[in-house]
Amino acid sequence: MKKGTTKALHTSEVGLTKPGPAVIPKIDVQASEVDVEKWKGDILVLGVFEGSLEKNKQGEFENAELRKLDEFVGGLLKEITSEEDFTGKPGQSSFARLAGYGFKRVGLVGLGKVEASESSTKPWKSLGESVATASKTSQAHSVAILLLTSSAQLSENTKVAAASAITSGLVLGSFEDTRFRSEYKSSALEKVELIGLGVGKELQDQISRTVYQSAGVILARQLVNSPANVLTPSVLADEAENIAAAHDDVLLAKILDKEECEALKMGAYLGVAAASTNPPKFIHLRYTPPSGDVKTKLAIVGKGLTFDSGGYNIKTGPGSMIEVMKFDMGGAAAVFGAAKAIATIKPPGVEVNFIVAACENMISGGGMRPGDILTASNGKTIEVNNTDAEGRLTLADALIYAGQLKVDKIVDLATLTGACIIALGTDIGGMFTPSDALAEELSAASKKAGEKLWRMPMEEGYWEMMKSNIADMVNTGARAGGSITAALFLKQFVDEKLPWAHLDIAGPVWKDKTGGTGFAVTTLVEWVSKNSSA
Repeated sequence: MKKGTTKALHTSEVGLTKPGPAVIPKIDVQASEVDVEKWKGDILVLGVFEGSLEKNKQGEFENAELRKLDEFVGGLLKEITSEEDFTGKPGQSSFARLAGYGFKRVGLVGLGKVEASESSTKPWKSLGESVATASKTSQAHSVAILLLTSSAQLSENTKVAAASAITSGLVLGSFEDTRFRSEYKSSALEKVELIGLGVGKELQDQISRTVYQSAGVILARQLVNSPANVLTPSVLADEAENIAAAHDDVLLAKILDKEECEALKMGAYLGVAAASTNPPKFIHLRYTPPSGDVKTKLAIVGKGLTFDSGGYNIKTGPGSMIEVMKFDMGGAAAVFGAAKAIATIKPPGVEVNFIVAACENMISGGGMRPGDILTASNGKTIEVNNTDAEGRLTLADALIYAGQLKVDKIVDLATLTGACIIALGTDIGGMFTPSDALAEELSAASKKAGEKLWRMPMEEGYWEMMKSNIADMVNTGARAGGSITAALFLKQFVDEKLPWAHLDIAGPVWKDKTGGTGFAVTTLVEWVSKNSSA
């Protein structure tokens, strides 16, 4: 493990493509109690619940606060709600320009029913995203978001969660990956004031924490979006060392090359990497808190296939998704994003080992073939009956390595199976674990993060189809239950006494219209924080 200076990234030899500078939103979000009638800025946005816009017989708003503000803007809010049938439903928004006031525009954004905002962060995040979109369109620099009507009825926990989710929506909604464009228009938003959720250190600390988490999500999105001719295993290793260099008070980087992995007998991982001219890089980042004793040791392992052709079982035909297989390192991206966020937040009492076995799955005369037998670093042998079931092979050696670190718990993340996408769609990740306690921890973390995980069965009877007649196992079973047999395969490389969970994030890590999502970064940060002594 070493501390190092920032490294220049390896450059592409295919297409001569070099990414431009990343444009990262830098938004100062503050909880405020300012009088909106005295506030000066670009856009005043009102977050409105359903049922809060009721009017009396005279056509005036029954809510006194809303009625006063409407009178201040000359009845404009009344006009908007009447002419556009604005009722505060989720997804509704309307913005209008003003003249002669301290702010240039006023907007209404629907939050839905108050009850829904108590149980889900989605309405709040959507509010932040709507504000980010409107701000970019108008090139606004400063915005105030006012929670009108019923905000006083919200619990203190909900107010903190709301401030966090709005901030997340603002930062992530303002980000657009422009590194590979010659022309682009970036957001000008610099300052946002949240009014109506209270003030205080706890609230402001949570807002700051969310900004750090969002920076991790943005990093994950950039990594997933990066094409394979730019993001090679060596570049991914450079990124790891740069993250460590930027946080060298708490992070150490260790990069193993092919020869070092051979010495550790990582035959499963190296079998996948064999066909590529881009060498494999085994990446280990270790977070250690800046002070105090370490009470819990965790490992987070991410699948790091920077490109997956399928190998000799090449991905072909409609639905093969070969053109987007740059996202096959979505697990590694989540690991790196979480590492960056955790290194900034600095949770006490917990050590976290971030592990990625990075490589490409390509085709060549020296590559892995169907029928080959690979030997993992724990001595178990694997008959390769499908070279396109490669991610689990790299994870096998990565999980063995993680277990040898004497950690207390392991979570791995991977864009592992199309079967999980068929089962859960593109919004939900599959969670596989023999540990009820770990399942509860991850479920609670994902709920707090506003991300969806669904626990899947680990049907031991399905292991029968994974048995080989000449090796310890094959690397893939029948089509039916494909995500389950993949999880059962990984289970063979983890000590049965060690709490372990596998997250199949093949669906939610990518959206066709927008690219990488950064899914699971926030869940991981929340899980680590829960295991800290904070």
